[in-house]
Amino acid sequence: MDERMIEAAQTGDIDLLYELIQNDPYVFQRIDDVPFFHTPMHVAAAAGRVEFMMEMINLKPSFARKLNQAGFSPMHLALQDNKTQAVLQLLKFDKGLIRVKGREGFTPLHHVVQTGDDDLLIKFLKVCPEAIEDVTVRNETVFHLAVKSDMFETFQVLVGWLMRSHHESAQRWDIELLSWPDIDGNTVLHIAAIRNRPRVYANFLNQ
Repeated sequence: MDERMIEAAQTGDIDLLYELIQNDPYVFQRIDDVPFFHTPMHVAAAAGRVEFMMEMINLKPSFARKLNQAGFSPMHLALQDNKTQAVLQLLKFDKGLIRVKGREGFTPLHHVVQTGDDDLLIKFLKVCPEAIEDVTVRNETVFHLAVKSDMFETFQVLVGWLMRSHHESAQRWDIELLSWPDIDGNTVLHIAAIRNRPRVYANFLNQ
């Protein structure tokens, strides 16, 4: 990608963006033809340049779901770099972005569970509850990830949300996801036993 395009995205320079488009009207089409690419939207999302990122969405909405060569979408990168406003704007554009599977099958929802960002977790589940069904390539649910990451409070948030949910699939999720085996055949309770996490057991008993 042109160094000036990278500069425009990193600094949020929309005037430079359109200058580059005038010089090369097909610049984004060529990028879109590449299956995996670190697009200007990736750069802007990681830098927290929200206005530039949204301008890119207007011009090339497909970039919002595109993975870069490392296997990450713009939302993945915004989360990794703690650019919350960028994450929220992407969420407004398309709630389905929290279900985009990146490297090793991790979604943005998986990321907030692993990092214990309960505020974003609640926002994500509110707009796209179905995302709770998504599993990694190791067949890990959000519950596995919370326990494996020692995010007990996040685990409590997930269980509490599931118990209070009025979603038509909530009862099925309660039965399936909490007893779901990962690639090694371990359920959440197995993981808790292996890692000696008695509070997880207590949480199940209190349901």
